[in-house]
Amino acid sequence: MTDYASSGVDLGRAGSAKARIAQAARSTFGPRVLTDVGHFGGFFALSDSPDSNVLVASADGVGTKLLLGIQTGRIDGLGRDLIQHCINDILMCGARPLFFLDYMAFGKLDPDIAATLAESLAAACRDHGVALIGGETAEMPGLYEPGHFDLAGTIVGQVRRDNILDGSRVRVGDVLLGIASNGLHTNGYSLVRQVFSREIAEKTLAKSVLSDGRTLDEALMTSHRCYLRSLDGLLDHSGLHALAHITGGGLEENTMRVIPKPLRIEVNWESWKRPELFGMIQKHGSIAENEMRRVFNLGIGVV
Repeated sequence: MTDYASSGVDLGRAGSAKARIAQAARSTFGPRVLTDVGHFGGFFALSDSPDSNVLVASADGVGTKLLLGIQTGRIDGLGRDLIQHCINDILMCGARPLFFLDYMAFGKLDPDIAATLAESLAAACRDHGVALIGGETAEMPGLYEPGHFDLAGTIVGQVRRDNILDGSRVRVGDVLLGIASNGLHTNGYSLVRQVFSREIAEKTLAKSVLSDGRTLDEALMTSHRCYLRSLDGLLDHSGLHALAHITGGGLEENTMRVIPKPLRIEVNWESWKRPELFGMIQKHGSIAENEMRRVFNLGIGVV
């Protein structure tokens, strides 16, 4: 039976590290920092006025989806993955995106790969009205294996102070509504790469075909869905109490990030049809159901 820890990702250890990092971060907070560490974005007030705009920032990467992209030759969507993941994170705070800064790192800079990534970033930014205003491209010999690279970035958006979504509106009896994902998004790829290690090594992922006609490598590398258009008309609605982006940690853990204590959530796991891709991963890797729920979005991208 396969699990996330055996693929090299220890969620417990990650939680411990995040707690220590959060403690250091809190020591820098002043009165204009409006939220604690752990939300989907950080809030910084531009003024003390109750109707002023608040900046919301979030930083993220693409994770080991980068490696699968390199191994399958499908790197042209990785910039879009990053932009759309980051947009979603600040959407969960009620914010609309303004601008983005990227970070690319190489052991040996490959101009063609750098250009491909930059074009992917820019295309996604154009699609969603985000300005790509700067970034860093680093060449660090010896730090990365030949042909490998890293991609990360920071997004900044804004929200009116009285429209912030921080979970404080959540009440007993609120209903959880899920919006569909379009695949794995950018989480669980260390486990996926372990599950399909033979197929990746033998370059046979493209020989497996899903019922919708997509090859397995195509399905696995589908770009992270952006929820800006789906949610834009709801962000200012008083009936919307919170939003959760279902990323690493799964549906329950991410939803609980916006649920105030001591409230809990009840999830009916049979209330939606799980996409075929997740069943293929679970069966091929003999992954326990609780591990699937802890690692993957299982077809729900936002709650």
